[in-house]
Amino acid sequence: MAAQTMAPLSERVRPESLDEFVGQKHIVGKNSLLRRAISADKLGSCIFYGPPGTGKTTLANIIAHTSNAYFEKLNAVSSGVADAKRVIEEAENRLKLYSQRTYLLLDECHRWNKAQSDSVLAAIEKGVIIFIGSTTENPYVSMTRAIVSRCRIFEFLPIEQEDITDFLKRAAISPKGLGNLKLEIDDEAYKHWAWACSGDLRTALNSLELAVMTTKPQNDGVIRIDKITAEQSIQTKALSIDQSVYYDFLSAFCKSLRGSDPNAALYWANRLILAGCDPLVVARRLIVHASEDVGLADSNASLLAVNAYMAIERLGMPEGNIPLTHAIIYVCLAPKSNTVVAAMGAVQDAVKNTKDDNVPHYLKDKNYPHVIDDQSGYKYPHDYGGYTEQQYLPDSLKGARFYKPSENGEEPKLIERLKYEKNKRTEKK
Repeated sequence: MAAQTMAPLSERVRPESLDEFVGQKHIVGKNSLLRRAISADKLGSCIFYGPPGTGKTTLANIIAHTSNAYFEKLNAVSSGVADAKRVIEEAENRLKLYSQRTYLLLDECHRWNKAQSDSVLAAIEKGVIIFIGSTTENPYVSMTRAIVSRCRIFEFLPIEQEDITDFLKRAAISPKGLGNLKLEIDDEAYKHWAWACSGDLRTALNSLELAVMTTKPQNDGVIRIDKITAEQSIQTKALSIDQSVYYDFLSAFCKSLRGSDPNAALYWANRLILAGCDPLVVARRLIVHASEDVGLADSNASLLAVNAYMAIERLGMPEGNIPLTHAIIYVCLAPKSNTVVAAMGAVQDAVKNTKDDNVPHYLKDKNYPHVIDDQSGYKYPHDYGGYTEQQYLPDSLKGARFYKPSENGEEPKLIERLKYEKNKRTEKK
């Protein structure tokens, strides 16, 4: 009883049934597959993944309370192959002696390596155990394919603000929560917690508890919480991100650069940085896209991107964010051309697929003894004013065109300059 009293508010008011469960209507709403499977006690192996505080462990505990099966709970951080083997052995005995199934609940399941994951594969396939994993990481990225292929995946989403507000109010009056205290909490305080927690109900409950426990009762014995107190208890909006969302944010940043939207590009860049991402990662992506999406339409974009990277290395943050912002806006506003990356892809295909690519004799290194030493055909461009026509590709690729210029930005000027040089030399002849 003392342990329950000393437990955090989020633990004391944890839902114990599907009717009390908050959020995730897309997977546990009425007539949903998961809800029907839980109610019928026919749930197979599955993995719950999503941000912290969205109900993964809570739903696993609800399954444990509503099922007739035996439940074993492990944490992937502190358990290993020996623990898994013990669970499997006991599950086999339980199934033979009592015809009772065994659920294995594994928190932080992405932390298991391949050997640990492989130790339960046979038991899952034979039905000796029913595996339920919970993780904040995308299992398709962070877990072994063998485990993922044997489980149904359920993605948990951040809990909506309205649902969080309702649950906070329930916690404030629940006998298991703060119902033994005289409380008056402004609606604006509830709304702020619901907004600032970013869909993480645990964070909102912890902030509510902190606000109540650190606020002195007034003369009438009532603890009054307003928006200012709520702001102090939660400070700032939660910005931590897991691995899969990290790559989603990077993808959004890159696509915003390509789409010429400086507002979106700046938002995703700073969202990553404020969540703890190394700003040099953002700068490296900027360098790549300065060539991939702007390219020869404005080569200054590449120079600015490289300069921003160097500025962050030398200045650090937050000062380095200024040249980074400068470069991001420039890349977004610059004319776009993908001819660089298109030419790279085309020439790489040619290199892989061309069998006969002997170097023309007049292009070979004259200092190296070749079987046929014929340099007489080579035309030194500077003898012709800097440009002269001659074949540089192998005979098998004569006339091939990997680079196809666009009509964007500065690129047409570069092509016109080359055409001018060609025409000038032709006229002299």
